[in-house]
Amino acid sequence: MNRRTFLSQTSRAALGASLAATVGGSVAAAPAKPRRPSAAGPLRVHPGNRRYFTDGSGKAVYLTGSHTWASLVDIGPSDPPPRFDFGGYLDFLDRHHHNFIRLWTWEPVTWNTRQNRRDAIHTAAPQPFARTGPGNALDGKPKFDLTRYDGPYFDRLRTRLLAAGERGIYVSVMLFEGWAMQFSDGAWAGHPFHPANNVNGIDADGNGMGLEFHTLAHPKVTALQEAYVRKVIDTVGDLDNVLYEISNENHPPSTAWQYHWIDSIHAYERNKPKRHPVGMTFQYKGGSNRALFDGPADWISPNPEGGYRDDPPAADGSKVILTDTDHLWGIGGNHAWVWKSFLRGLNPLFMDPYDGIVLGEPFDPKWEPIRKNLGYTLRLAEQMDLAAMTPQNRLASSGYCLADAPKGNDYLVYLPEGGEVTVDLSAAPGALEVEWISPRDGSKTTGENVQGGRSQKLTAPADGDAVLRLRRSAATR
Repeated sequence: MNRRTFLSQTSRAALGASLAATVGGSVAAAPAKPRRPSAAGPLRVHPGNRRYFTDGSGKAVYLTGSHTWASLVDIGPSDPPPRFDFGGYLDFLDRHHHNFIRLWTWEPVTWNTRQNRRDAIHTAAPQPFARTGPGNALDGKPKFDLTRYDGPYFDRLRTRLLAAGERGIYVSVMLFEGWAMQFSDGAWAGHPFHPANNVNGIDADGNGMGLEFHTLAHPKVTALQEAYVRKVIDTVGDLDNVLYEISNENHPPSTAWQYHWIDSIHAYERNKPKRHPVGMTFQYKGGSNRALFDGPADWISPNPEGGYRDDPPAADGSKVILTDTDHLWGIGGNHAWVWKSFLRGLNPLFMDPYDGIVLGEPFDPKWEPIRKNLGYTLRLAEQMDLAAMTPQNRLASSGYCLADAPKGNDYLVYLPEGGEVTVDLSAAPGALEVEWISPRDGSKTTGENVQGGRSQKLTAPADGDAVLRLRRSAATR
């Protein structure tokens, strides 16, 4: 199968030079030569089907994949924390045929996991800001200088973007992290903007938790954040596989602050050769999806309201929606959710415990059906003219149908219970090829052609849920 690389010759040369300087992991194991055909450029919302992005080639780009917490900042029970094997992680994504990750940041220097039903205190490092002193922070290490940056952190950021690009993987760079400040005990005491932790006299606190760091309450704090955001963009903004995410699960009072950063990134990139999508994700606790849809983000990740867990609403193209198990269950979901999301015009993502060091069990097999089916949907998306496909629930008695309407060239139907399904093929006169896909193992079974121009009843060839594809042969289109 063809693969995609997002890198120019200059960028590939930079990857070779920077791999040697990578902090942690085995990125050197990444392949030396490109695996996918060149992308035409950074992602932008597809003008003809705004449920998806495009790279400028005209094709719709469907994003799906497993992401995990320690992909950028090492997080774990030791100090220093165990080094994350990023090269091994890329191999894992390759094996499952995924093309998207969230590259997590973590603002405080610890993660207390009591709120995650695990009794551990993890260390998180490195941080974006340099620890220069003089004097020690509350964790006993040198204080942060908020006007100076940690070179290894930004080297790692760029190196990992480059390595992912060589594998055809798009990366959402998380700029801030909002969950920890609310729910991880001791997070504010370990935050660089705590007054005891920096040499700059900066205090972002207003309530004992540091939550005002994620608002526009302190102009000096906002100015330092502005410099940091620009540093991130200057570090990776020349690459094509980049997206930005303002913050993971920040509190609802952060809305205006998040809108500010979305607008600021768009404005800053207007003077750059390349512009990248900017996303806003579910605000926890108590946030509304309305704040996501009403804002200036190019892509969003909603909460469960509206049925995104069990019966996802069809995407209408008002936003590119990356529906994420992280914001629906935490760690959870099932393979049926993957197919329901895909056929409703969404881009499903999985919050993966992966190696189990941060949370969960290492490589827990119970999550393997989700991982595999994300890959199955991506393979189908790559084979279809996805830009022409829209959710057409009324065409299938099962309620899940993604179709090329009104041309009737391609229909994809999900049967959550298996058995029989009736598909309205009125827009597709003539013969259509029949193919069944098994969510259990991705295997395909060819059925007898059916005649379009009317409704047809079809029966899955095996027990359990099933995916049906009906399409005209290329000769009859």
